[in-house]
Order: sequence, then C-alpha cells, then structure tokens
Amino acid sequence: MRYNRLGKSGLQVSALSFGSWLTFGKQIDDATAERLMHIAYDSGVNFFDNAEIYARGESERVMGRILKHSDWDRTSYIISSKVFFGDGRKKPNQTGLSRKHIFEACHDALNRFQTDYLDLFFCHRPDKNTPMEETVWAMNHLIQQGKILYWGTSEWSAQELMEAHMVAKDLRLIGPTMEQPQYNMFHREKVEVEYDKIYKTVGLGTTIWSPLASGLLTDKYLNEFPEDTRLSMKELEWLKELALTEEKLNKVRALNILAKDLGTSLAKLAIAWCLKNDNVSTVILGASKPHHLKETLQSFELEEKLTQEVMERIETILENKPKHPPF
Repeated sequence: MRYNRLGKSGLQVSALSFGSWLTFGKQIDDATAERLMHIAYDSGVNFFDNAEIYARGESERVMGRILKHSDWDRTSYIISSKVFFGDGRKKPNQTGLSRKHIFEACHDALNRFQTDYLDLFFCHRPDKNTPMEETVWAMNHLIQQGKILYWGTSEWSAQELMEAHMVAKDLRLIGPTMEQPQYNMFHREKVEVEYDKIYKTVGLGTTIWSPLASGLLTDKYLNEFPEDTRLSMKELEWLKELALTEEKLNKVRALNILAKDLGTSLAKLAIAWCLKNDNVSTVILGASKPHHLKETLQSFELEEKLTQEVMERIETILENKPKHPPF
C-alpha cells in the first residue's frame, strides 16, 4: 500500500481507502461488513469513511462494533464522519451546519463509533442558512476539545472552500484540510479544473468517492441489467437514469476492450486512472462482496501500465477532458 499526505497536513492516509455508503447497516449483514473491513485493513488500508446519514446512523454503529471486536490499535487507523443531512431526524436543528447540529452530530457519531475522537469530520454539503464564521468556529472548538483532529468538506465549490479559509485566516483558526468530491472518468470538472488553483494555495487534500461511477465503470452493465447492484436499489432510480445512458455504455464497452488489452479488469483500470492524479490523496472503495474488494485493492499493480500512450487512448474514448480557463 502507498500512503499519501492528506493535503498539506502531516496525516498519512492510504491511497486506497474503504467506505460504507449504501452497504453497512443496509445492503449487507454485519458479518460480511466485518470481513470486508478486515480484508481492507490487512491490505494496508488505514482510512474508513462513514457519515451520519448512512443508513441513518446504523452504518456508524456497525463500523463501531467491528472496530471494537477487531481490537486494532486505535493509532493504526483513521475514521471519519460527516455532518449536514442528519441521521433521519428532520426537526429544526437536526440537520445543517449550525453550531448546535455540528456539536450534537459529533457527539452522536462518537457514541455510535464507541470512540473518544474522530480523525476526520466533514461538512457533508455547504449550508446557505448558517454563517461561515459559525461553522468554522464550531469545527475549531471540536478540534480544541480533542473530539476531532481534522475537518473538511464534501461537494463544496472552490469559492466556498476559499471563503472558509479566508474566515479561518482572519480569525486565526484552522481551515478545512480536505474535500471529498466525486471523481471518476465521467465526473472530472471539479477535481481537475475547479480546484486546480487551491491545491497549492491552501494545500487541499482529497478523499474522492465513486471512482467506479456507481458501478458503471465495471463490466456488470454491459449485457443485461443485474438485479443485485446499487443501481437496482429503488431509492437510486435517479442515479440509474443518469448513469446508464447509451452514450456512456458505448464508452464503457470501449474501455472494457482496452482493459482486456492490458490484461486487467475495467474496475481496476478505472481506479488506477484515479490514482494517477497527483491531487487525489485517497480513493474510497466501496464493496458488498469480498472478491470485488480484493480485486479493486490490486489496482496499484496497473499503475505502471498506464503509460502516456494508454492515457491518451483513454482520453480518445472518453472525449470529455475538461478545459482549463486561458488564464
């Protein structure tokens, strides 16, 4: 396993990490969840991603029980939670980024994880109803109390990120260390263009999610539609409609042929492609089956095969390389 600094911080995060969205506490049983975490940990993964909204808090409870059973050295792994959407409760102050909800969400996550602190705490979305000063102060109070070590954002714009850093600088506080954006072969603009300047200006780290575009960048959708995948879940009908277009499927077929030419799978090719981006601190893997996770954890083996020629072939297939502004 390779380890990267998370942005400009001193924290070392495994280049491949493991997340529980849609699986823990919902799609798979606890025994399978435990096996998956052990496969990841034994392969060198040290970052496990979670959020208050995942399975309405049950995902964090499952992960907390597994960590307790595993008796791993607490200094050997990194866990995260995210605050914004709440854990299913919808009354005023049970969602958003107010000081009240940030504090209560953190305390709830600590209880679910059965731990004393969170390594990473993300603002899961920006909150237009809360002043930026309030959110930045709340995160810094949690850091001062030792309840979180680093705070970050997820799916914030570059403008919102810089506003948070400007507030932090003015108040002599700590700004967001990391951002968790979606990034894959079909979703590139934010990571490759929008954030381009701020990687160096504030030392932003990234913990990217959906490297397989919700399973589209595998061979499972090339023939008939399978019934046991996340895109078959009723609540993700909207995602299915966005992902499974004929144009994208044609590109996936061409990428699958390229993967076979390289002697690998499309899934490993898609993840190795993400790893090639120097601004990606860690790629969050998701899996419901052990053999799928074992496969994607081997994606490092493909990096040396992704030569300039191969990368150009990928760009020719995708035809979606983001354009940088001319200044």
